[in-house]
Amino acid sequence: MDVLSIGETMVVFSPEEEGPMRYASNYRARVAGAETNTLIGLARLGHMTGWISKLGDDEFGHKIQSFVRGEGVDVSQVKLSEKAETGIFFKEKVKDDLTRVHYYRKGSAASLMDMSDINMGYVEQFNYLYVTGITPALSESCRSMIITLMEKAKQAGIIIIFDPNLRKKLWEEQVARDTLLRMISLSDIVLPGITEGAFLFEEEDEVLIAQKILSLGAKKVVVKLGEKGAYYQSETESGYAHAVKTVIVKDPVGAGDGFAAGFISGLLHSQSLSVAVEQACNVGAMVTTVNGDVEGLPNKKELKEFMNQEKQTDVIR
Repeated sequence: MDVLSIGETMVVFSPEEEGPMRYASNYRARVAGAETNTLIGLARLGHMTGWISKLGDDEFGHKIQSFVRGEGVDVSQVKLSEKAETGIFFKEKVKDDLTRVHYYRKGSAASLMDMSDINMGYVEQFNYLYVTGITPALSESCRSMIITLMEKAKQAGIIIIFDPNLRKKLWEEQVARDTLLRMISLSDIVLPGITEGAFLFEEEDEVLIAQKILSLGAKKVVVKLGEKGAYYQSETESGYAHAVKTVIVKDPVGAGDGFAAGFISGLLHSQSLSVAVEQACNVGAMVTTVNGDVEGLPNKKELKEFMNQEKQTDVIR
């Protein structure tokens, strides 16, 4: 198996109208979660993925489980709980380039997860473990679980990829900072953005952010720079990468998850760091051109066509 992830996925309601949500009357329900967005992106690129989570034993929970399974992700380790409900959130399209997110997830089924929900025999089947900073923010039990899981995965020789994916609304800042730094120290590869660099290190220079993360024990760092692309650094190489062309952004939410999918896919294909990051930038760009978190995630053919350059045969096999 290729990539495993763990985290909360919710039903998101997106208003058909632009402007303040108070004036919205019509909503479309979709499925979204940082970890499953990335796993679905990987599945579309041909990889075997698995997801660990807990959902409410309710209609939204069944909707999510069915949807993620239908996208090719193994959901055999997803549990349904009668003790809590499935989380939801709303997107507010304020204007073309500004989207706000409003969460209704406190006390959700996913927040009840702990190590008793983890089957290490299942975990050890995977080559990569992909985690984000959202899961430990859900509750104390989730925080303890994710740290323990990372420690056990590291002992088992599984490569750990960590996206801090900072959500300040979900937890107290000092707890968040301490936890994210601990997770960085347990990770092999870290995918921060400038926002996370500023929060963790009071630093907004991508080179210095990467150096600080490497000093904590990571082997590779990719700092996401939005429409400018990304900066990557390891012990042996560093540089910048970007998408092959500028796109018209319709919905920026989910771009980072698509970036992670493109990057991890590159690693699974034994691409160099620079090529994997370039691929990541292109997948991230493609996601923003479509409304919805996963609707813009490409398959292999679509990604090849988008990149459309002489070396594309080296990028996707």
